[in-house]
Amino acid sequence: MDRPPLGVLVDLDDTLYPQAEFLAQTWDRVAAAGASLGLDRDALRSALGRESARGSDRGSLIDSALAAIGAAPALAPALVGAFRNFRPTTLTPYPGVAERLSRLARSVPLVVVTDGNPEQQRAKLAATGLGGALTGVVCTDEERGRAGRKPHPSGFRRGLSLLGCRTEDAVMVGDRPEKDIAGAVALGIRALRVRQGEYRDRPDPAEVWRSVQTTADALDVLLDLCEGTRR
Repeated sequence: MDRPPLGVLVDLDDTLYPQAEFLAQTWDRVAAAGASLGLDRDALRSALGRESARGSDRGSLIDSALAAIGAAPALAPALVGAFRNFRPTTLTPYPGVAERLSRLARSVPLVVVTDGNPEQQRAKLAATGLGGALTGVVCTDEERGRAGRKPHPSGFRRGLSLLGCRTEDAVMVGDRPEKDIAGAVALGIRALRVRQGEYRDRPDPAEVWRSVQTTADALDVLLDLCEGTRR
């Protein structure tokens, strides 16, 4: 029988909310910045969307979009600045997540472990309205920069410290097999995969503890374990 966790680590992008919503808002802002520099707003916005659809984690998306519309590469730094400085104010969590996260927080501590610009990641979390259910937040870039991003163990270890529990007593919930799942498994943390968002079609690692369709499903698995111990 599976043991209930004593703490839960959870990813942010494409786990608590759909990252596509953030990207759409961001590309709108970048396209507006481009228009202020004399570029065709609609053409740039379309190019950004196309490049992002090929893989949002690839580098030089803005450079590629500029090349696609025949714009000068020298404009890239200003547009990259618009991207980095964007702070969302509203992001919609996946269905059922807010209520389930609040319920789970009554049983165990919850800590978000997320990669990316720390100020931007914290703004995303605030925009979801989910922060009240959390014990803490780990932004992996704060300690080691990009080198500390998942699957590097440092972010997971910092999360475990905030949870106050051992690796074998924690569960990691995330969408990316090569980051959230692989990093957790390497430390002996049970990994609960959600098959949604940009990376939903990537196969599960053999070592995954559970794999479900949505974050609501994942939280239901954890609620069954945690609330079952109180019955």
